[in-house]
Amino acid sequence: MSPVLDTAFIPPRDREEVVRNAVWKSMVAVDIDHRPAAEDISVRIGLGTAGPIRICSAQATAVTLRRTERLAREDEEPAVTLGVQTTGSSVVVQNGRECLLRPGQFAVYESIAPYTHLFDEGVDYRFIRFPRAALALPDRLLRDITAVPLGSDNPVARLAFTYFSQLAVTDELHQGVYPDAIVEPSIELLRAALTSQHGNSGLARAPLEATLSLRITHYIRAHLADPDLTAARIAAANDISVRHLYVVLSRSGISLGDWIRTHRLAECRRELAGPNGRLRTIAAIGRRWGFVDATHFSKMFKQAYGMSPRAWREANHPRSSV
Repeated sequence: MSPVLDTAFIPPRDREEVVRNAVWKSMVAVDIDHRPAAEDISVRIGLGTAGPIRICSAQATAVTLRRTERLAREDEEPAVTLGVQTTGSSVVVQNGRECLLRPGQFAVYESIAPYTHLFDEGVDYRFIRFPRAALALPDRLLRDITAVPLGSDNPVARLAFTYFSQLAVTDELHQGVYPDAIVEPSIELLRAALTSQHGNSGLARAPLEATLSLRITHYIRAHLADPDLTAARIAAANDISVRHLYVVLSRSGISLGDWIRTHRLAECRRELAGPNGRLRTIAAIGRRWGFVDATHFSKMFKQAYGMSPRAWREANHPRSSV
């Protein structure tokens, strides 16, 4: 990953503030305590994204990161950060636990609770930030697994370490069509590593079953634009039968066909009213979100919103009278 910030090119008096702003904007709000004097601070940060996943590769002189109670309380988008130790060591403290991370290990910590991360030997580390909702794991499991060293005695965690180490530094994976392709595997691999750490297959299955409805709807949202989004495909993607799919959704009060149609119409409505609403035909926008029949699309839209797609677009993009 190419660095986007290198303090070698920043005046010493500005380094602390520049580093702080970069970390706060790209990853998470933390207090940063640099051990060296300002003129000796050295930081190189590379950044990347894959869908909702944020990636940071960092090398730096000794530093302590503190997520205070105030910062945790003000969190607008709860996240789980995966920290990968590549060389040296560091200490993570959260939820009453303290763990020493060595090369080949990683740990997770939550943004909604205070934590401290100490790098006494300097930083050679990968930070990968996941939206907490995307992981869809029970609160208690996440609390129990934070600040726990993973990687050495768990084959799934060892696999995850190798995978995420490469993900963080491989520029090609953050460009073009590749980011969208790696989001789901990345989320599933981290989920598998965290649940399997308990060493109990039943316990590992429990959070997956408990959050199955969330993961199903997350999958559907990600594939709303696919016209061949069928119950069979959704079930296969989540390793369940079609019958089980309907049972799980029914428990959550969801009718699959209605849910998909409602969310597809919402996307069409958003796109028609957006700044590029006139750049494509109404039929093309409908097809983009899975409505292959333009007449059916117009009928469904009017039933849902009380006006036709054309009237909605005109109301948001009136033609000039000139």
